[in-house]
Amino acid sequence: MKQQTQPTKKTIFSTKILAEIIVFVAMAGALSLVSHSFFSLPQGGSINIGMVPIFWLALRRGPKIGIFAGAVFGVVDLAIEPFVVNPVQFILDYPLPFACLGLAAFFQKIPVAGVVVGVTGRFLCHFTSGVIYFPQYAPPGMSPIVYSAIYNAIYLVPSMIICAIVIGILQKSKILNIYL
Repeated sequence: MKQQTQPTKKTIFSTKILAEIIVFVAMAGALSLVSHSFFSLPQGGSINIGMVPIFWLALRRGPKIGIFAGAVFGVVDLAIEPFVVNPVQFILDYPLPFACLGLAAFFQKIPVAGVVVGVTGRFLCHFTSGVIYFPQYAPPGMSPIVYSAIYNAIYLVPSMIICAIVIGILQKSKILNIYL
């Protein structure tokens, strides 16, 4: 008599990976809260060292996990610094730009380049949101395109530099892959 086998249930993330995502997103949220207390712009945006754990996780576990954790962190960031005027703007300013941080995973051999790519993706999302949904904040006579580029670069370029330095140190110390 042939024994019937039940189909196996496929999980998206193992319990270990899910726990790691939760820990790294929590670290990112805590660091983000600290960052917001030092420098925050009036219409949102701040130098955010909370991106470091997301980069770290993406570089450790790959793009699928990095992008997912980044999107989750984007929703956490919404709770920290909410500024929503439209559902599409919500997507462009919270889950999507932080999901772009997970793109760093494609540069595991060159983590600092991954940080640059991830922050550039985040910049493009915020830049687009600024041009479409916040042109009224541009000073008189200034193009909303130029204003959005300058406004978002003010906090994202220093964030990128800080994150690249920290990730570079983590890479040199071999701690990026600890406990894999």
